[in-house]
Order: sequence, then structure tokens, then C-alpha cells
Amino acid sequence: MAEESRAARVGLLSLGVGLAAAGVGAALGLAAERVAVGRPLLPRREDDDTEDYGGLHHGARVVRANDGTALHVEVDEVADFRRPAAADDTSPAAAKAAGRGRDDRTAADATGPGGGEPLTVVLSHGYALSMDSWHFQRKALRGLHRLVLWDQRGHGRSGTGPEGSATIDQVGRDLEAVLAAVAPTGPLVLVGHSMGGMTVMSLAEKRPDLFRDRVLGVALVSTSAGGLGEVDFGLPGFGRLVQRLAPGAIKTLTRTPRLVERGRRLGSDLEAVLVRRYSYASPVSDALVRFTAHMIAATRLEVISDYLPTFSTHDKRAALATLDGLEVLVIVGDSDLLTPAEHSEEIVRRLPGAEHVVVKDSGHLLMLEHPQIVNGHLAELVDRALRAHAGPAGRRYGTRARRTVMPLRRRRRRRDAGGLSA
Repeated sequence: MAEESRAARVGLLSLGVGLAAAGVGAALGLAAERVAVGRPLLPRREDDDTEDYGGLHHGARVVRANDGTALHVEVDEVADFRRPAAADDTSPAAAKAAGRGRDDRTAADATGPGGGEPLTVVLSHGYALSMDSWHFQRKALRGLHRLVLWDQRGHGRSGTGPEGSATIDQVGRDLEAVLAAVAPTGPLVLVGHSMGGMTVMSLAEKRPDLFRDRVLGVALVSTSAGGLGEVDFGLPGFGRLVQRLAPGAIKTLTRTPRLVERGRRLGSDLEAVLVRRYSYASPVSDALVRFTAHMIAATRLEVISDYLPTFSTHDKRAALATLDGLEVLVIVGDSDLLTPAEHSEEIVRRLPGAEHVVVKDSGHLLMLEHPQIVNGHLAELVDRALRAHAGPAGRRYGTRARRTVMPLRRRRRRRDAGGLSA
């Protein structure tokens, strides 16, 4: 028994570190560290981050996917979060700095072209996360536009679905079901992070007519159109091995759920090593790290295992042609280890009219790490999409240059040190 316990501890520790490279090890790492050493690696620190992470839930409803799986969906109607018109500075620069559009719009301004049906912004989250990962974007956009957020199957409050349904093709069908249920008409802007971006691509592959008739804009945040099987996750020479072994290893762990789930729920400061490394590339608060770790650890092991194979086979490069001519934002962190910047570059090569933004000192969870930057670019995307659709051409074509954006706090550090800001 002692030997079996020791083997379990060693196996969990090794797997936790290894799977960090696949973007799921933060959760397993929390279990591994507690099981292996029984105490946190780093002392707890006081944190002045008082943000109410995960506290924006509103307008919940259940949507049934085509296979009957219950999908948790939330809708923020503009009227429920009406904002007063801005009374002072409404310049684009001030609005972007505040993480909003060109002005602080009222409900009447959030309609589609010609004052028709309201625009709906739909946000799809990434793997091993939940709709709460859009915390700052939801906070910035609610009251300006109609918002739809949903938990992907197996994540958050949604059902898991039948065996074999954890695929990019299926979550594309799930997004179609969500739109049919809560946004059946009117213009759309679709926003996807990581697996959520792949979900949007999957929908584009299946429903090019929807994109032609209703989708005004798309934001692809830290995502990939294919080729994830080549990613080394910051571990040269080991990335492919991790991808090959991870699904089977997690399947093995699901046979000892009490051991693993107990460890995962205890929480741990190994998050400082794993979550910080694979989610963020700049200093973030302990509260944000704990919030991230909680989202990851809330994803069941069998869900983590079931989804992994679909990433190595994911290839929606051909589907990007459906987005050509739409307003498209492609934004990624320069230090993203899970969907590296090269994957965004490939998307932009296929969509030369897309706005391409690379954020310095940013990891995979760009929208949580540098929310003001993401909020500002999303607001600009919506503005451009509405203007372009209302214009005589109806669609925008052309080529845009890549932009590298430096977070505000880094620019301040450089100025304080006597350097030049970028």
C-alpha cells in the first residue's frame, strides 16, 4: 500500500508538470503538489485586488444542443444595464483607454444598421475555462450592446454530453444552437478565445450563409486554425510527447477520482508556477491567479481528457475563407505558449484584411491579463463592423499592417526608468 501511494504521488506530480504544457496542468498540478508534498510552495501574500471575479452572472437560461446536451447560456440585454450618455470626453482615445467604444452609448445606439434589430455580441470561452473568463469584457460591454455568453459543453454549468461529443465540430454545432435560441435574428459579432475561436471557425465551416447574412465582425483571441500538434508549449523536444501521452494519462487518473479531486480542490501555490507560467507573461494579482486556477480546477478530468485529442486534429484553415470581407480582429500575446503568435500570423496570412494585434508581455489569457487593451480593440471592432455594414460597400476589403501593443503599465515602468515608450 505504501508503495502504491508513493507511485501515485510521483505519477501525479510528474503528470501535473507535464500537462501544464498542454494548458491543463495547472489544475492537475494543484493536485500533484498537495499530494506530493502536502503544503504550499510559496507563502500566502496580502492582495489588494478586490475585483469581484465571477460575480457578473445574469439572465441565465438553458439551451439544448442538437444531441440534447444542456448548455448554460446568459444574456445581458442593453435595457438591463442602461448607461447614461457621456457628458465629458468622448474622444476615441479616451474611450479606448476606458475600455469602451467611441462614446458611452445609450440603448438606442446599440442597434444594428439603420436602427434595426440590436447587435448581439457573442463571447465563446476557451478550454478548461468558463464564461467567467470574459469577466472584464462583459463588464465593459454590458449596457452598450446585447451580450450572449455561454459555457461550452463539459465546462462551467453546462452538461457534458454523450461520449465522443467533445470535438471542435460539435462545439460549432453548439454555438449554432445557442444563436438559434437566443439570437435568431439581427446582426452579430462573434468573439472567441482559444477553443472558442476554433468554435467560431467550426460554425463558419458549417454555416457560411449565416456569416454572409448576419455576422458583421469576428474577434479571434489567442487561437489557432490548425497545427496545434506541432506546438511544444515552451518545452522544446517534449511538447509532442506530452500531447501523445496526456489523454491516456488523464484517463488513468479518472480511475482514482477521489484522490485527484481531493487534491485539486485543496488549492495550492503551485499555481504561482503553473498558472502564471502557462496563462500569464506579466505580473498579475494573486486573486486573478486563484480565480484562473479555480476555473481550470472546476473542469472535470474526464472532460479534460475527452477534449485533448480534438486539438491535435483541429484544422479549420479552409473555413477562414468564410470570414474574408468581414471585419476581423486577430489578437494574441507575444508570449503565448499554448497558441503561439505564429498561429495568429497564419490566420492573418489567410485574412489579409484582418486587424492583427500582438500584445507584448502577454500570455494565453490575454483578456484577463491586459483587459483594457482587449476591451478597446473589441469596442473598435464593433464600431468598424457597424460602420462598414452601413456604408455603401457593405463590406471592407484591403490589407492592414500588424500592430504591436505595449501594455500601459509597462510603458509607465519604462518612463520611470528614463526609457522611451513604444
